[in-house]
Amino acid sequence: MDLFNYRPRASHEVRIGNRPLGGDNPLRIQSMTTRPTTDTAGCVEQTLRIVRAGGDYVRLTTQGVIEAENLRHIRAALHEAGCDRPLVADVHFNPKVADVAATIVEKVRINPGNYVDPARTFKQLEYTDEEYAAELARLEERFKQLLAICREHGTALRIGVNHGSLSDRIMCRYGDTPEGIVESCMEFLRVCVKEQFSDVVISIKASNTVVMVRSVRLLCDVMAREGMDFPLHLGVTEAGEGEDGRIKSAVGIGALLADGIGDTLRVSLSEPPENEIPVAYKLASYITSTRGGHPEIPGTPCPIFDYLRPERRATCPVANIGGRNVPVVVSMRPDGDSACGQLRPDYVYCGRRLPKAADRIPGAGYIVDADLWTGEEGTFPAYSPDALMLVGANPSPLKFLFLNYVRLNDEVKACLRLHPEMVVIAQTAHPNRTGELRALVHELWNAQIPAPVIFFQQYQCGAAAKEDFQLRAAADMGGLLFDGLTDGICLMSQPAEGARLPHGVEDETAFAILQAARLRMTKTEYISCPGCGRTLYDLPGTIARIKAATAHLTGLKIGIMGCIVNGPGEMADADYGYVGAGRGRVSLYRGRVCVEKNIPTEEAVDKLLALIEGDRRK
Repeated sequence: MDLFNYRPRASHEVRIGNRPLGGDNPLRIQSMTTRPTTDTAGCVEQTLRIVRAGGDYVRLTTQGVIEAENLRHIRAALHEAGCDRPLVADVHFNPKVADVAATIVEKVRINPGNYVDPARTFKQLEYTDEEYAAELARLEERFKQLLAICREHGTALRIGVNHGSLSDRIMCRYGDTPEGIVESCMEFLRVCVKEQFSDVVISIKASNTVVMVRSVRLLCDVMAREGMDFPLHLGVTEAGEGEDGRIKSAVGIGALLADGIGDTLRVSLSEPPENEIPVAYKLASYITSTRGGHPEIPGTPCPIFDYLRPERRATCPVANIGGRNVPVVVSMRPDGDSACGQLRPDYVYCGRRLPKAADRIPGAGYIVDADLWTGEEGTFPAYSPDALMLVGANPSPLKFLFLNYVRLNDEVKACLRLHPEMVVIAQTAHPNRTGELRALVHELWNAQIPAPVIFFQQYQCGAAAKEDFQLRAAADMGGLLFDGLTDGICLMSQPAEGARLPHGVEDETAFAILQAARLRMTKTEYISCPGCGRTLYDLPGTIARIKAATAHLTGLKIGIMGCIVNGPGEMADADYGYVGAGRGRVSLYRGRVCVEKNIPTEEAVDKLLALIEGDRRK
């Protein structure tokens, strides 16, 4: 692929009712109902809300044949209401349910991890080559039955792999890896190709954005090498809710969209399903509107960079920036303001308005324009390429250079080689921000200049456009984060009119983006599913209670899952888990280990909190 220039990945068109996707079709947006699929009126009402919000497809959970059969009544009621949007049946554990649903709705989603194989149980099973081949033959034989039904009824298929529900068979051969996730998908795709069935969409989802992005990149590569061009559905599963859920989704989905990957997407939020649609539209439209037809970026990839398995670029540590240090957050405050949010930045750029020592943010280093730097402790000079002749006369052990790709010439490279105490603050005005910033870092890399790089992103988003600011910044930063190019982030809003966002919001967005990419943990992370018809307790209320009681626990990861489909798997790297086990019942996990089963929901939150507090006292 082209690292620096936006090239949409080619895919073939898949027929899904009156909303085909892939090919030359626009990015399709979708959501999922949260009512039980036996609740006809509730599902119809939610579907209409999703459609009114702009959703192209609506997915419904189908736990059993009864739920699948009731899709007929839901479909009939929607037609009566004048709604003809395609419906998607979401099937786990039971191939017969998929067979029934395929005769009723426009698309069926199956999960390779539990379609024929048993779902992930964390058992260490061993398969000989012969046993493995026999299991694949069994899978193919059963899957061909579903393909025949889909062909007869004009039904599309989604092969939806979830990191949290890989089968033990895949786990034993490939482990809990992107390679295993991709192979789980490819086994089914190879059958589709053999059977000449092309109305197939693929998704690979994980709550861990690093796993999700690496797996989708690898899948695209493997498909290309095997001559496949199936369209892709993008999503970060169990992303959570509120600002964190939006930022986490934008980091993962945005990283792929910015590279031209993706034909349809869902932003999975633990909120009413119609809330997902406008967020997805904002994300999709931002990427496609800014990237399409942009000026060419003449970048040269560094030969040692591996897009499929990236590692962090090796940089020379300067103070606490670069090297093995976590990425820093720089706050852009040329107005001299020192008002702070809940999270304090590591550095503050104050330009030409250095506050008095008593008015500064405690613990933050202050960056001032080089011609005003006096050598005061805790302050550091910043240069532009036009002032490089002054660098040598300055004894500061840490210096900053504002730089864009166009200004990265031989003189700048010579200065950076001569002054390893220099940190680059990279900025861009190019429509393809990710591409040009990548090009700058790869140019440094090719020149063997190990200077740390902080990415400075500015957006025309005022105080009334907080969500836009967060989504755009997260989407632009995603690819840079997953490529291992980031030693720091600096975000700034620049409203065309009115007030800019508070500095605290800008800083907290930067911290949230780093956490979403698993690069720096600064607060509790909640791995919570969006809920569906399988969720048999008050998910939003439970999330609110758990968050209120645990938000102060820095770096803790808590999984809050509606059911067992992905529960134990998606929260495998969580410290604690709260998983729906049945109607009004919950099981609690410490890591992967279930410590208490079938707790009444009215007691479960208190027991989870007691478990966490008990462990903290040990």
